[in-house]
Amino acid sequence: MKTQKIFWGTAGITYTTQAILLRKIKLSETSLIISWLTEKHGAIKTVARGARNLKSQYAGQLDLFYRAEIHFALSRRGELHQLREVFLQSTCSGLRVSYDHLRLAAYFVELIELVTEREYPVPELFDLLHRALAYLDRGEPTRKVLLHFEAETARLLGIWERKNSSLMPEQALCRTYGRLPQARAALLEAMPEVQATPKARAHKTP
Repeated sequence: MKTQKIFWGTAGITYTTQAILLRKIKLSETSLIISWLTEKHGAIKTVARGARNLKSQYAGQLDLFYRAEIHFALSRRGELHQLREVFLQSTCSGLRVSYDHLRLAAYFVELIELVTEREYPVPELFDLLHRALAYLDRGEPTRKVLLHFEAETARLLGIWERKNSSLMPEQALCRTYGRLPQARAALLEAMPEVQATPKARAHKTP
């Protein structure tokens, strides 16, 4: 069983957790707001102060789909917490070899954002997204991959069972959450059913 690491700093309690970077937006000329899916705290937002400076401590560490161990201080006044440290573990560089890789990875993220509540931890969904991005990092984007991700998401949420459901996974998701990400139809049309060759792409990963 994993334990939660907690540190005391000058700003109060600082937590550490595994995290995947979902989104980043400009907060000011020097800072960013970073959205994460974390293993221990669910979906959270942090302020990365000074991250847009060339000599920032975060230089090269904050980009879409990056996986890292992060340290952050909880805000006492809202949902925007303070990012303290980032220890980069993977850039998932293979996702950037094609537009379709990025589109499917973005679909995974959008679906996870749709079904998760802010700061409500679901470690199983963190693990699912981690595994899905790791697969895309080496494999090809296909309809089979997309449908499998939807099925696993629905199963882990307890709204669909592989053997005992009259609904398809996407139907269960749509019924529960009202919709699926808008990009779904275009992705299904553009992607092949399965990978053309069983041999994975070879490339270097950090």
